[in-house]
Amino acid sequence: MNKNNQENINKDNSNTETIQKISGMYQNWFLDYASYVILERAIPSIFDGLKPVQKRILHSMKELEDGRYNKVANVVGNTMKYHPHGDAAITDAIVQIGQKELLIDTQGNWGNIYTGDSAAAARYIESRLTPFALEVIFNPKTTVWKPSYDGRNKEPVNLPIKFPLLLSQGVEGIAVGLSTKILPHNFLELLDASIAILKGKPFTLYPDFQTGGLIDVTNYNDGERGGKIRARARISSYEKGLLLINEIPYGTNTGSLIDSILKANEKGKIKIKKVEDNTASEVEIIIHFPHDVSPDKMIDALYAFTDCEISISPNACVINVDKPEFLSVSEILRRNTENTVNLLKQELEIELTELQEQWHFASLEKIFIENRIYHQIEELDKWEDVVSTIDTGLKPFTSHLIRKVSEEDINKLTEIRIKRITRFDLDKAEENIIALEGKIKEVKYHLNNLIPYAIDYFINIKRKYGKDKERKTEIRTFDTIDAAKVAVANIKFYVNREEGFIGYSLKKDEYLFDCSDIDDIIVFRKDGVMLVTKADAKTFVGKNIIHVGIWKKNDTRTIYNMIYREGKLGPWYMKRFPVTSITRDKEYNLASLVKGSEIQYFTANPNGEAESVSIFLKPNQRLKKLKFDIDFSELAIKGRSSKGNLVSKNYIKKIELKESGISTLAPRKIWFDESVQRLNVEGRGKYLGAFKGSDKILTLSSTGIAKLHTCDLLNHFDDEFLILEKWNPEKPVCCIYYDGDKSIYYIKRFLLDDTLNPQPFFISENPRSFIEWAGTGWKLIAEINFGKDKSQEIINLEEFIAIKGIKAQGNQISKEKIKKITITEEYSEQENEVNSVAESEEYSTKHKNSQDNNLDSEGEQINLF
Repeated sequence: MNKNNQENINKDNSNTETIQKISGMYQNWFLDYASYVILERAIPSIFDGLKPVQKRILHSMKELEDGRYNKVANVVGNTMKYHPHGDAAITDAIVQIGQKELLIDTQGNWGNIYTGDSAAAARYIESRLTPFALEVIFNPKTTVWKPSYDGRNKEPVNLPIKFPLLLSQGVEGIAVGLSTKILPHNFLELLDASIAILKGKPFTLYPDFQTGGLIDVTNYNDGERGGKIRARARISSYEKGLLLINEIPYGTNTGSLIDSILKANEKGKIKIKKVEDNTASEVEIIIHFPHDVSPDKMIDALYAFTDCEISISPNACVINVDKPEFLSVSEILRRNTENTVNLLKQELEIELTELQEQWHFASLEKIFIENRIYHQIEELDKWEDVVSTIDTGLKPFTSHLIRKVSEEDINKLTEIRIKRITRFDLDKAEENIIALEGKIKEVKYHLNNLIPYAIDYFINIKRKYGKDKERKTEIRTFDTIDAAKVAVANIKFYVNREEGFIGYSLKKDEYLFDCSDIDDIIVFRKDGVMLVTKADAKTFVGKNIIHVGIWKKNDTRTIYNMIYREGKLGPWYMKRFPVTSITRDKEYNLASLVKGSEIQYFTANPNGEAESVSIFLKPNQRLKKLKFDIDFSELAIKGRSSKGNLVSKNYIKKIELKESGISTLAPRKIWFDESVQRLNVEGRGKYLGAFKGSDKILTLSSTGIAKLHTCDLLNHFDDEFLILEKWNPEKPVCCIYYDGDKSIYYIKRFLLDDTLNPQPFFISENPRSFIEWAGTGWKLIAEINFGKDKSQEIINLEEFIAIKGIKAQGNQISKEKIKKITITEEYSEQENEVNSVAESEEYSTKHKNSQDNNLDSEGEQINLF
């Protein structure tokens, strides 16, 4: 067959396929598939906040709605008319909607969001739309329709939702080269924010989760890409050796959370005995841990090494008119609010049109019957004549109507039954017209005042459906947990001093201490070299090791005392220094760069202790004194690179410890930061005072529990407390409380025992009992206001009641009804002077070094706190 004949055949055959390269086909197919997944499966619409499957489920449920529950299997079957995918995908989607407890009223086993348990089969569970969904989601008059995938039915392009559903429910989806993750927000806060938008006021929105827990929204970035939130479980000390988790982070369940805890325990990051999961309708996970482990340290370790703290990165991507768009949460809410206003406007316009049509026909009917126009058509045979006669008869009376009389109007008039005409009540007809005019006026008013109308709409939704929808997730600012500080000492560490090896695999060599596998290890060698390295199985750090310890970054409390010789024949020097920051695995020379320099004496002091040593010199004819003592407490603490003070230019034969020293560091100044509920030494929050090692912190809770705490910076203070202050053992605690059994106010004063165990000072099973005031002070003055004729009484508590036991009932104040109690504390000039002197003594140190002496060789002041 020649070329011309082939061309003719191709022209004649209309079904001949065009030849195309395979690579081009794959490119087109992939783009088509990607577009389909993005638009029709994974990403929600900006207008109704729903993915296509969710939209079709709700539309299908509205079709089946009769007020009774429907089997989910029936809903799934009906939804398949609109959704071109399997029943499993539809079932999963409807269960997810139902578990959020807003749009679907569920019955049966719908799974558990806390444990991750799946719902029962679709044939065993039932559902129906909630009143909220019926009111807010559907309106066929404002819905735009399109054919379903097979052309047999019509489905909504978008549901006319008059609520920011997208932000309320949240959504997560993965498409082709695109994903979305919009976190759920609080129902009431969304309505308040929408009202704020309409009023032109500022607003802020933060996520809120069904599972509760705690979140840090510092870096939320309004839900845009690049933002991040940190979510934590709510953990509290349950009993001695027990921790309770009763709220979990978003995106986890009790099963996955417990698995992460057990894995961390297996890796040695934490040390626990067992975990109990008692979760049912509420989360209850009980963690048993050894009694020798601090509960606060265990809580921090759970946050650091398990899913008790997770990081969530939002990514707000939505479909806007067949195109994906990345928006902020605030912008999504603005558009949702604008869409709601537009829908309300459409509904009002439709209602106005319907009311005007009702008024128009009611007026025509009144004219038609009142003027007996129907008598004029009794003898007419032709329909054209009937229409013409009625039209002519109406014209003298229709000038006030809002539009011209149409043939359809005349048709409706002819359909009025004789029975209705004979029973026509002119007064009632007039009342109906007046009522319609009132409604029309009201609708026009709403249209002219659309924003106030929309605000009232949101307020009404909040009033009707806002019950029990308060925020569940508490917003906090989290502190950064140093994993190295809370890691359990899960390995034994060894050293071979002569060969220069350290590590946890050298089990035949010298045992040093237990540490964690993420700790940093500091090493000092005899040649004056120091380095810091990670704990490992076996590491070569150099021969002649004199000290190995665990190093903590920014540790200003550990002070190293050292005497070294400069070169083989040089003088001896002494120095004291901390090691606060280093470059890992870098060698630092602490003695001298002169060849042959060696450390002759070395101690590491965790609390800045300063000992006295005896120096023995080598006998020499010119030396009269061969022994003398030096006290390290007289030596200023400087930087590690400083040369130090001269000890002797003569040869030192030996150095012996004369007397162990005490700490030369000043007490630590400690503050309490209420935003993170933690102690700190950086000056954030309320200043508590200067603390020595044995000093404690006192808290008095609103439930009547007094508790003493160490000044460990890892301590948690999550419970509500009335006061938090530095504890003075001699300062009495005072409590004014109301006894619900006797209907009397009492006052008691008492001292606390020096124990870390909780000390209850108010116990009552009567729900009417409560603590009016609790605090500390020597000379407290109570001003009692009874409210009757503004009568009041002044009570000096020191004179009113002596200090008694913590379990004492106390003294009765009055049987009269007390309106208000005001407590003040009196200070005498002498007491103020004593307090000032005591405070100054507390900050003093043993040695008398000036501030200028606390400078390193480069002039930088060393912060001893």
